[in-house]
Amino acid sequence: MAFRQALQLAACGLAGGSAAVLFSAVAVGKPRAGGDAEPRVGESPAWAGAARAGPGVWDPNWDRREPLSLVNLRKRNLGSGDDDVPPRMDHYKAKATRHIFLIRHSQYHVDASLEKDRTLTPLGREQAELTGLRLASLGLKFNKIVHSSMTRAVETTDIICKHLPGVHTVSTDLLREGAPIEPDPPVSHWKPDAVQYYEDGARIEAAFRNFIHRADAKQQEDSYEVFVCHANVIRYIVCRALQFPPEGWLRLSLNNGSITHLVVRPDGRVALRALGDTGFMPPDKISRS
Repeated sequence: MAFRQALQLAACGLAGGSAAVLFSAVAVGKPRAGGDAEPRVGESPAWAGAARAGPGVWDPNWDRREPLSLVNLRKRNLGSGDDDVPPRMDHYKAKATRHIFLIRHSQYHVDASLEKDRTLTPLGREQAELTGLRLASLGLKFNKIVHSSMTRAVETTDIICKHLPGVHTVSTDLLREGAPIEPDPPVSHWKPDAVQYYEDGARIEAAFRNFIHRADAKQQEDSYEVFVCHANVIRYIVCRALQFPPEGWLRLSLNNGSITHLVVRPDGRVALRALGDTGFMPPDKISRS
């Protein structure tokens, strides 16, 4: 029965409600040590939120910006009746689409002991140039560039900005690299301490909640935003945005300087137009370090 449930999850696209449900959903049918396959219950982090509908059910209020939920919240706060719901719904409805371009930093010196010394390699600088040229070639009016405060992301951003003159840049610690959540299945070559998941996980989840959501109701035109950060952060964000099990983030792979394109519609629906695209780079310029 557990195996059949696992197949049903795969058929549903592994979508689901909140992270709390997803943590336990992917564990269905996984063998336990010394016994047959049995369902196991995963313990979700405190920041994951309350459980919602089961696997395969899209949560339309995933970003807590669904208009009706905002109207109902205002009704509870002010004690108003039902007559004002329709006009207030229009007040809270998003009108624009957000295009979110997630850029992984270019190749860097991984052996440097201090973070400030982990600068881009010569190849990494070439990759950043190619990524900047690719973004510029799209002919889009980019609204802003948000980047991680880590050295390799800052340097990648500086090079990209040469090809996107006049675009406002913002630095944030939320997008720094880290361990978002314990991956499933686990890997032997990368085992952070539990405290690192505890510290980094909440921060990276905060980055997702802060930056990935439908447009504000006041936004009239579609927006095009660039986020320059790190592989773990991008992979986690993609899983959360698509409502896939977030602990599956390590099953994805991203090249240096790659472009991932997420689209968030006014109704909250999310589409992935590109994942880790480096087709604009010559083969000898592609790396994954």
